[in-house]
Amino acid sequence: MAASDVLILPGWQNSGPLHWQSRWEVLHGHTRVQQHDWMTPKRGDWIARLEDVVLSCRGPVLLVAHSLGCLQVAAWAAHSRQVNRIKAAFLAAPADSERSQELAHLSGWSPMVRRRLPFSSVLVSSQNDPFCSPERAQQLAADWGSALWDLGAKGHINADSGLGDWPEGHRRCMDLLKA
Repeated sequence: MAASDVLILPGWQNSGPLHWQSRWEVLHGHTRVQQHDWMTPKRGDWIARLEDVVLSCRGPVLLVAHSLGCLQVAAWAAHSRQVNRIKAAFLAAPADSERSQELAHLSGWSPMVRRRLPFSSVLVSSQNDPFCSPERAQQLAADWGSALWDLGAKGHINADSGLGDWPEGHRRCMDLLKA
């Protein structure tokens, strides 16, 4: 698999330079899926953009999503005819758009797509994520058919979580290609 066929899917407001997704992009040559509007994300626009980028990839694709990007993967997979091009998905800190009061402005992302994903996946959760409770993360993992990796108390698994380059996460992500 080409490093460029590993697609980075940030959440609302994009991932800043200290976020592990941005570090992986620089360190490993992965491709960030750019959105037209990071501040007012529209589900249909984000799904269409992912479809375009997946179609431009040469080989099998690995999706690396964070927060709202996880919801993007689930919504895209429910509608796309290109799911056979996806090898696996790494879903970190899904944003609970249905239950989190802090995410009420993302009403266009509710209801969340809760169908089983047609490719292997791991959902990475945190015990103190302000945007998704551990119980809800467990339920999403079950709904999506994802293996669950609980990191303990790491907040929203973002730059503030102190993960740096997060080599363990990257190894785990790359292990999905072997499954």
